[in-house]
Amino acid sequence: MMGLAEARGAATEALEQLERGKNPAIEKKASKAARLEAQLSDRDKVKTLIEQFDKRHLSELKSGRLIRRELDRFVVEEWGDRDIHDITRRDVIDLLDGIADSGRKVTANRIRAYLSKFLNWTVERDILPVSPAAGVKPVAKETSRERVLTDDEIRWFWQACEAVGYPWGPMGKLLLLTGQRLNEVAQITDSEIHSGIWQLEASRTKNKRPHDVPLSKAALTVLRKIDRIADKDGKVRFIFTTTGIGHVKGFFKARDILASAMERVAAEERGVAVEIPRWGFHDLRRTCATGMAKLGIAVRVTEAAINHISGTGSGVVAIYQRHDFAPEKKKALEAWGRYVSQLVAGKTDNVVSIIRTSK
Repeated sequence: MMGLAEARGAATEALEQLERGKNPAIEKKASKAARLEAQLSDRDKVKTLIEQFDKRHLSELKSGRLIRRELDRFVVEEWGDRDIHDITRRDVIDLLDGIADSGRKVTANRIRAYLSKFLNWTVERDILPVSPAAGVKPVAKETSRERVLTDDEIRWFWQACEAVGYPWGPMGKLLLLTGQRLNEVAQITDSEIHSGIWQLEASRTKNKRPHDVPLSKAALTVLRKIDRIADKDGKVRFIFTTTGIGHVKGFFKARDILASAMERVAAEERGVAVEIPRWGFHDLRRTCATGMAKLGIAVRVTEAAINHISGTGSGVVAIYQRHDFAPEKKKALEAWGRYVSQLVAGKTDNVVSIIRTSK
């Protein structure tokens, strides 16, 4: 509560401002209006609305985190402080063209889809009358990716994993050796491994089916060499973690780290710079499947090993064929593990003969 002396001082200051032509009441009103204007300005900023979009919509989606990360990475980075009403169709096209021109056409298509969802949400919330992304077509026609690492690239990748070290190095090796999906490998725990079998519950697989992965000698060697990181209570939650609490994340950066290391390894081996076509973590899964096919392993066994459902494992086959191919999966992944080990050791002349004699 203001004392008598303070009240007199305030009154004196107000009188002095009036004498100088200033009106304290008007100034207070103007200050309040300025604050309100600033609040309204922030209210319609792209970054503010994406935050609300995340809270009210994305948080309820399984893919919400991925969409938010990509919106932050491309949209907020470019338009974050802009008023949503200033965004035009030309702005949307320029943003997508910029992403595509950097060699990421598929990413540009993904951002178009995410951005359209966000802008349609602003229309539903009566923020915009119409979406500026309406009618904007995909940047490029997408085709099924067929990237498979060559034998040289497999060797360079493995050596890059050695150079990079934990967690991305051993995680990359396990992706290549098992052919399992990225999140399945990234979230692997010791409690899922029993007598050399990695047992994935239905909740951990994309197709919501439980899946057993026989770990090859090469894969088990990778896992044994990893020093576990525990939380503050001494409990080991995930094999691949940097905090002891949550599993590893930041896969885009991880891929870039491994890709750069691959180029250095290749350049040292060849004596000149080597341009390696872009690859992604999912390509390691495809490389594993293709490698097993090259070794003469039946398609149905390969699909069972990597938990992939296609025409060979659906329909009537899915209903009446209950054999889980456990012995065949073990032989297939063991053969693939030996193949990779021989490539890494530089004994490519012996690879095929070793596989054949082990059947």
